[in-house]
Amino acid sequence: MPDEIEMLYPTTASAAAAAPAGLTGDDLLALYAPADRGTPHLRVNFIESLDGSATLEGRSGGLGRPADKLVFDTLRGVADVVLVGAGTARAEGYGALTVAPRFDGWRRDAGLSPQPAMALVSGRLDFDPTSDLFAKAATKPLVFTARSAPQQARDRLSDVATIVDAGDTVVDAAVVVHELTSRGLTQVLCEGGPSFFGDLIAADLVDELCLSMSPVLEGGKGSRVATARAAASMPRGLRLAHLLKSGSLLLTRWVREEQPA
Repeated sequence: MPDEIEMLYPTTASAAAAAPAGLTGDDLLALYAPADRGTPHLRVNFIESLDGSATLEGRSGGLGRPADKLVFDTLRGVADVVLVGAGTARAEGYGALTVAPRFDGWRRDAGLSPQPAMALVSGRLDFDPTSDLFAKAATKPLVFTARSAPQQARDRLSDVATIVDAGDTVVDAAVVVHELTSRGLTQVLCEGGPSFFGDLIAADLVDELCLSMSPVLEGGKGSRVATARAAASMPRGLRLAHLLKSGSLLLTRWVREEQPA
């Protein structure tokens, strides 16, 4: 049986009242649901080990715990689109994007499609078009690529994906985010990978980071949650919005300093 999820910060009367029984699924929805869906918002979700690794034996899933999966599902459940880099999609074995059935009613009441859109980032378009990621998708995934991507790869994917050029030789993170929001996909959930997260940081596009800290020491072989191809113009300050605990797993949520929790 998974450990209960407790609120450690902020300490409020409602959180204290919920503490004996732990936070429910509805409590998590209230914590993570956007207050204003019309305002574009880019949320990034990662898990890391105590010594700073984003993976264990090559996959982030090895660091996870049941509570982290509940939050992961909740973040997907309230998103308009899930954005992920090609390397992460392959390493983590992404299939067709679905949200847990318990979010069906909530998404319907919020006027959302049954499933979030899927958006992928790949400079070379080296995907298998017959994989479940495409073949079983509820709607065609968006694939952001560079104009230099091979035409043969474009042709292979053209029937199963909507291909969008977002840069000449590398994918421009700012163009990706602009293209998503211009399609009405304002609530963006990025699930990695580290290189694309680094690009988002460099372009100062990150509004929120949900970071789970797994109570393990990985040993130094895994990558950080962000790796930079370009330096950020200046450090981006974030403010702690809440801190949850499940056993020894910590679940944090950080937001841009100028915006409310």
